[in-house]
Amino acid sequence: MAPQEIPSEPPPSYESSAKPSAVSGAAGGPAKPAGPRPPLPLNLPALVKLRGKRVILASASPRRRQLLAQIGLNKIEVIPSSFAEDFSKSLSPFEYVVQTATQKAISVYEQEIDNEEKGDPALLIAADTVVVSHYGEILEKPRSEVDHLRMLKMLRDTGPHKVYTAVAVMVPLEGGQSPGYALETHVEETSVTFDSNVTDDLILAYVRTREGADKAGGYGIQGLGAILIEGINGSYDCVVGLPLRATLQLIEKILTPDEEGDIDAFAFDG
Repeated sequence: MAPQEIPSEPPPSYESSAKPSAVSGAAGGPAKPAGPRPPLPLNLPALVKLRGKRVILASASPRRRQLLAQIGLNKIEVIPSSFAEDFSKSLSPFEYVVQTATQKAISVYEQEIDNEEKGDPALLIAADTVVVSHYGEILEKPRSEVDHLRMLKMLRDTGPHKVYTAVAVMVPLEGGQSPGYALETHVEETSVTFDSNVTDDLILAYVRTREGADKAGGYGIQGLGAILIEGINGSYDCVVGLPLRATLQLIEKILTPDEEGDIDAFAFDG
């Protein structure tokens, strides 16, 4: 494993980080506070390896992109997967999301490998999220306003439900080894409880904002949908659509193999 790069300059002191930085006013006027200094990027070996490299997010979700930016992956190329996401609902929620996330990753990999213009991706990230009702029904995006209302009322009236998010990370392998890539996956589970006192009128008002129209389960915890929720047990990021801690661990695992450098260090976990 290559040694971690050492920054050429030390990070700012805690005292200076706590002070708002100054920005010059118009026409050379007095400086104005511009808020606290943003944090420095994480200086982890796996993330250092990706600097200046092609990193693809196989999802159009702005929420997933924002979460990845928090760990310093803010120059990601977004290429949504065209995979149909039509696995049988007879699968367990765990199997359903991990297979969907894996196929999303594979479909974009097959599209972008050997890209003569941009080159091969250094890392590809895909994810899938489903909401599972108290009685085990897999809920994806609502199909209509009527379906949306039914979905949210059921989540309110039937007790805690589960959110499952699967993450798949992939890197191409050199030398033509089959299947041509290394893949690592993870599934996270979070329990969510709606406030049983939420009224039908509030649910209808929320549905008509259309915030939840493009989200599994029909609500967004990171937005206005928070007014429907009493509490969660598990990862908040899982409900948003990308468990960030687990994603970083997958990236580190797939980009920093055993010191021997054996290809066996890249286990297919699908």
